[in-house]
Amino acid sequence: MIPAILAQIGLPLLIKAVGAGLDALDNPVAKTAAKGLRDMENLVGQGAVDATALAEANRHAEALMRAELKHDSAVIRAVNKTIRAEISSGDAYVRRWRPSFGYAVALTWIMMMGAIAAAIVLTPAEAPAIIAALVNTSPIWGGALAVLGISVVKRSSDKRFEG
Repeated sequence: MIPAILAQIGLPLLIKAVGAGLDALDNPVAKTAAKGLRDMENLVGQGAVDATALAEANRHAEALMRAELKHDSAVIRAVNKTIRAEISSGDAYVRRWRPSFGYAVALTWIMMMGAIAAAIVLTPAEAPAIIAALVNTSPIWGGALAVLGISVVKRSSDKRFEG
């Protein structure tokens, strides 16, 4: 799908869109890249870039996107194969690992939030330090909640197909 869209919009529009996005960032490297893309956009607009070269650039970008989509498709096939193996497993725990993981994450989340709330209520002077420490757990919780979210969505999809 992306290669087809890329082929339709072409490199000039992509240059304009990416340049505008980079220009909106407050970062010197992004500003430099945006300027480079604006310069390239001007060259294309003035006809300084050969149409054949532009078509070749579009073809190359499409080939890169096809390769990326092929890789993504292989990853999705592997994940689906794993999930199908889970569902068809005779081992009850293998079939139930997603709900077990969900309950474990929910229980851990409740315990941690309860402990944090109690610590803040009992020692209000330490609240800023506690909240700062809580921020440091974001990567851990981000990973756990992402896995849980994917599991819930996939299980909902599985139920739709099971009837």
